[in-house]
Amino acid sequence: MRTDSHDLRHHGDAEVRDDGARLTDLAVNVRADTPPRWLRERIAESLTGLAAYPDGRAARAAVAARHGLPVERVLLTAGAAEAFVLLARGLKVRQAVVVHPQFTEPEAALRDAGHGVDRVLLRAEDGFRLDPGAVPEDADLVVIGNPTNPTSVLHPAASIAELARPGRTLVVDEAFMDAVPGEREALAGRTDVPGLVVLRSLTKTWGLAGLRIGYVLADPETIGELERAQPLWPVSTPALAAATACVGPQALAEAAHAAHRIAADRAHLVAGLREFEPDGLHVAEPAEGPFVLVRLPRATAVRRHLRDLGYAVRRGDTFPGLDEGWLRLAVRDRATVNAFLQCLDQAITLSGR
Repeated sequence: MRTDSHDLRHHGDAEVRDDGARLTDLAVNVRADTPPRWLRERIAESLTGLAAYPDGRAARAAVAARHGLPVERVLLTAGAAEAFVLLARGLKVRQAVVVHPQFTEPEAALRDAGHGVDRVLLRAEDGFRLDPGAVPEDADLVVIGNPTNPTSVLHPAASIAELARPGRTLVVDEAFMDAVPGEREALAGRTDVPGLVVLRSLTKTWGLAGLRIGYVLADPETIGELERAQPLWPVSTPALAAATACVGPQALAEAAHAAHRIAADRAHLVAGLREFEPDGLHVAEPAEGPFVLVRLPRATAVRRHLRDLGYAVRRGDTFPGLDEGWLRLAVRDRATVNAFLQCLDQAITLSGR
C-alpha cells in the first residue's frame, strides 16, 4: 500500500528474502541467535497436541499474571500485526491519528478498513520527541510506538499518558519494550489511563517472527470488541506454548539480561557510527531500542554497496516523516558490528565516486 511516496507494506524482511539469505542481517529487528534451545524444546513438546484445537486459557492467564492484570484485560494475537487489524476492524473510529515516524502497519490496517488517517510527524531536529499538544483534540484513536520503530526513541510514559482523553482510544505499541532495561516508561499493566490499549510482541526478543505471537492489554470492553473481530482459534498451539514459556520467571530474567547486553552493544555501534560524522553521518540519539536510525549522504548508494559487501540494512524512506537519506540498523554483537563498520567505511567511499 502506498500513500504519498511511502510504501506502508515494506518491512525489513524484504531486504533478506531470496538472495538476501546470504547477507548478514541488520535489517530485521529480531534478536540474533534466537529462539534459544530451551524455547525450541518447549515449542517442540507442544506438537504432540496438534490434533486438538488450541486452548489459550493457560497462556492468557500466564500473560495476565506477568503484568498483574485479570485475564479479562488480555487478548492473545497472532503477533502484534494482527492486533492492529483487529483494532481497525473491531473499533468504531471517527478520526484516527498515527504518530510518525513509526511502524507502518497500524496506518495500513486502518486505511484498509476504510478509516481516514491523519499523521502527526515528529521532527528530526526535535529528536523525534513527542509533543502531546501536536495531536489533534478531536482524534478518537491515537497510535504511537514506544520505543518507536524506527527512531529508537523512548518517550516518557507521562508524556504518552497526556494523550489520554475521555472517548479516545490510545494505542501504544510496546513491541520492543522488553529490549529496554527495566522496561522503564512502560505502560503495560497500567489501569489508570483511560482508553489505554497496549500491544506487546514476543517475536522480537525471542526470535519467533515465523510463529506469530503477541498480545493486547486493555479494558475488558475493548478486549471483548477485539475478540469478536478475531477468527476462531487465531493463535496456534505451538504459539500458545511459546507465550506461556516467554512470560515465565526464567524467561523474564533472560530477557532482562539480554536487554542490558543489547544496550551495551548499541552503545558500541553508536560510538563506531560517530566516527563517520566527518562524512556527514548523523545518528538519531538517544537511541533506546534494539536498532539505530542514521542519516547520511547518498544513503541509497551506501545501502546498495553494503549489500554488495554482504550486509542488509533497512531503508528509511518507507516511513512517513523520513526520506531516502535515512537507514535503520539493527543492533548486533560487537564482532558483527566491527566487521560492519569496516564495510560501511568502504560503502561510503564507493558511494562518493
